[in-house]
Amino acid sequence: MDNVMMLMNLLAPAKDAATYATYRTVSIVFVIAMFVAAIAAIILVLIQPGNSEGIDALGGSSETFFGKNKGKSTEATLKKWTIVCLVVLAVLAIVFYILQYNGIWS
Repeated sequence: MDNVMMLMNLLAPAKDAATYATYRTVSIVFVIAMFVAAIAAIILVLIQPGNSEGIDALGGSSETFFGKNKGKSTEATLKKWTIVCLVVLAVLAIVFYILQYNGIWS
């Protein structure tokens, strides 16, 4: 039994088996949530069109109605969701880091 407790102390800042189980469950939930937020952010970034106009920028193409109303377009919506996903990922990472301190679990 002492070997098991020594192993748990190496793996997590926990004083007993119940605390370690709680720590492990919370850690797994946070890692899965960070993984989902990261994958969502990657997909949203890949879906977004590039900022450059390409060859049209050289010719001086005129502004279209769709270009004037970018705030209501799907492009703006994708950018907003990307920012939301990245903020969620950052907050989860900070909270996950804080949960690694010994004082919280002991």
